[in-house]
Amino acid sequence: MVAMTKRVKTFQIIFTDPSKTFYCGGDTVSGRIEVEVNEVTRVSAVKILGLGHAKVGYAKGKQRCRQEAEYLRYEAVLRLDDQPTDSDGSVVLRPGNKYEYIFGFDLPQYGKLVSTYKGKFGYVQYYVKAVMERPHQNPLECKKPFEVEEPLDVNTPELLSPTGGMKEKKVTCMFIPDGQVSLNAKIDRRGFCEGEDICINAKFENTCSRIVVPKAAIIAKHTYQANGRTKVFRQKLSSVRGNHIISGMCDAWQGKTIRVPKIKPSMLGCNIIRVEYALMIYVHIPGSEKLILELPLVIGTPGLGSRSNSVSSQEGSVSNSSQSWVSLRVPSDPPSYCDITRDCHLDQPLTPLLDDFDGDDSPIFMNAPAFPFPPLPTYTEVEEEYNGNARMLPVC
Repeated sequence: MVAMTKRVKTFQIIFTDPSKTFYCGGDTVSGRIEVEVNEVTRVSAVKILGLGHAKVGYAKGKQRCRQEAEYLRYEAVLRLDDQPTDSDGSVVLRPGNKYEYIFGFDLPQYGKLVSTYKGKFGYVQYYVKAVMERPHQNPLECKKPFEVEEPLDVNTPELLSPTGGMKEKKVTCMFIPDGQVSLNAKIDRRGFCEGEDICINAKFENTCSRIVVPKAAIIAKHTYQANGRTKVFRQKLSSVRGNHIISGMCDAWQGKTIRVPKIKPSMLGCNIIRVEYALMIYVHIPGSEKLILELPLVIGTPGLGSRSNSVSSQEGSVSNSSQSWVSLRVPSDPPSYCDITRDCHLDQPLTPLLDDFDGDDSPIFMNAPAFPFPPLPTYTEVEEEYNGNARMLPVC
């Protein structure tokens, strides 16, 4: 941000690395303040401030709810190198020169900050503020924001453990019992990152007289606290649906997937703003309220550590099993079909399975090959006996 007045030509903050998109706890925020003047100007002091705070504001009836929380405050007075100063510490800036005040400060360590956030009823922001004090004049200010992203690792035992639940609902029609709808769902872990697929294993049962539809969605829950009151804003991010389930039937999801969209990681460390996620598995019941099961999710920062210990363990078990098969001395593979050079191109016409009775719809076709397949190549197997003796068995 550049501040300009009649006397001051340039007053701006420039970071050391302008391409840096965000900072983490413990990082150094550094840069310079550039000043140019149009006429001789006396400057009493140039101060630098590093500020970060969360703020919530919304209306609750006639009451205006407001709340703030501070997470960063740094303040220092900057000096010009090789520039003469008066006894009171002031300096004289002259036109035609460019003056640079160098600054730098460390952010609090990991766990003391919260990530930058901007929501419907609140925000978390960080910025560097420069203040130029001049005798007998109002101070001149400029700001430059920067983003903070606290890393959140989802590769912890708690977040790698499976979670699930069960829900059921009795359905009535004009106060008359009409059966019930139930669901039982499970996911293999709670922690995910953007772009990953959540695999859902679920079973749905419908004993009521209505046709129900199972669905799933990723929900974001934004919680704002101010003046002892709480305001919750929910948002559906992505969703999938299953097949209709008629009366007296059930359905099962075996590894049905829903992808985590590009979203901010969970924000759990702020006192007045929380961002949480959940996988909502529910059944739409016509004429009745939905049957809903919510499984909490934690969305982490991409690229932290290995994907998951569970995946590594699965890969390890596969490799161990393959080694065990090797130890059994399985016979060598038969000759490959790639060695057979014969053109099996299909030149026969297509034969319809059903006649086209209506004349408008296309018939259903099947392939009717009229050529012989090449014979299987011969090979031999070795049958291992317990006494270690082997005998050959011909296979055609």
